[in-house]
Amino acid sequence: MVNSWDLNILLEDNHLLVLGKPPSLPTAHGQIQGDSLFDFAKSYLKTRYAKPGNVFLGVVHRLDQPVSGIVIFAKTSKAAARLSEQFRDSLVEKTYLAVTEGIPNESSGTFHHFLTHDDEERMALISNGNNPLAKEAITHFSVRGTNENHAFLILNPKTGRKHQIRIQLASRGHPVVGDRKYGSTMNFTRGIALHAYGIKFKHPVKDELLNLKLDLPKIWFNHFGNWIKPPV
Repeated sequence: MVNSWDLNILLEDNHLLVLGKPPSLPTAHGQIQGDSLFDFAKSYLKTRYAKPGNVFLGVVHRLDQPVSGIVIFAKTSKAAARLSEQFRDSLVEKTYLAVTEGIPNESSGTFHHFLTHDDEERMALISNGNNPLAKEAITHFSVRGTNENHAFLILNPKTGRKHQIRIQLASRGHPVVGDRKYGSTMNFTRGIALHAYGIKFKHPVKDELLNLKLDLPKIWFNHFGNWIKPPV
């Protein structure tokens, strides 16, 4: 057995390994090895291809630990550099799904903020454009459904700031369900109710546009019921 988590492989070729990350599992620990999707993926590659020594695997983006969804890894340094450039230049189209506490007043719109980060508290903060340390954060959203005191949202972040969606929703008084760090008072089955559902990007080597999706974890429907209707 490679690890205690069954890897959900969405795509694998000579250049890419795209996985579905379960909630509560870190994407990577950096220099520290441990239970992370990155370490499990490296173990999988080492075992499957009987590779001696260290296995290269590039981390080109991350999901927060409590968030589920699609994560792209690069299997070569060339692919890592080209994918990182796409993320850096905001050329990757990302779609997230979330359930919030309360229902937004607008059925659709755009969140536009400037964010800083408190390293000690490990959380994002709303700032203003005059702060030289602040970075612009833009997310388009639409409400797909509501039920009692919850809303089901589709979100398309155009920037990739740390905890971007979480702080933007919380700043409107509608934190992601289960996200205690940003003010949620409701429990969620595991992690938080935020899921990286879709991603569209150019293959780093081939002339091919990839459009991948990952269904919501079943625990969402167990927790909220069938009023949640993901996009097709």
